[in-house]
Amino acid sequence: TSTAEGAGIRYFSPRAEVAFCGHATIATAVAHADRHGVGRLDLATQAGPVPVVTTREDDQILATLTSVAPSVQELSGPILDRTLAALGWPAGDLDDTLPPVVAFAGNHHPVIAASTRARLAALDYDYDALDQIMAEHEWTTMQLVFRERDDVFHARDPFPPGGVVEDPATGAAAAALGGYLRAFGLVPQSRRVSVHQGYDMGRPSLLRVDIPVGDGGISVGGTATRLSG
Repeated sequence: TSTAEGAGIRYFSPRAEVAFCGHATIATAVAHADRHGVGRLDLATQAGPVPVVTTREDDQILATLTSVAPSVQELSGPILDRTLAALGWPAGDLDDTLPPVVAFAGNHHPVIAASTRARLAALDYDYDALDQIMAEHEWTTMQLVFRERDDVFHARDPFPPGGVVEDPATGAAAAALGGYLRAFGLVPQSRRVSVHQGYDMGRPSLLRVDIPVGDGGISVGGTATRLSG
């Protein structure tokens, strides 16, 4: 049964409300489709309108959201230095082909790329220091990535502003990454990027990011897992 419905939605972390949360949007749409049938659900978020389309694939419900229009701004100088110090990442461990930025697709996320998968896996940051920096600049999560190839990324997302050490899946940050890749002309020919997140914390997730031509929103898709009480 196809549906075309709308609803307002708000997102809360253990510590604070956030304007937009991609993985909660995916889960909400999957749960809605499970009860009411697949189709389109238009969500009114504090960041703006976010449409989500659900389909059935291989006996699973797949939900794909389209973010608000993304943007990027430079991340450099003392702010970057303080951030790297809080992460414990030497500047020499960064991927110099992916410059640090603050990317937006509903929330602001610093995007910082490690030059090796080992650097990403060894994440052990100063929680209080990073919390203070992120509060000062109103960053939601950090999108720390390693590029395996042009269409495959690995990500880890510290989330001190929400009272969470690390987020296992961050659709909003994946959308911001898609906007970043488009802004820097790094979109693969397929215009689809896979983001593997949560593996280093034992909560693996896979986010599918589709990057359209032009300046519109970024699409992020995934499935959800039912949790029993």
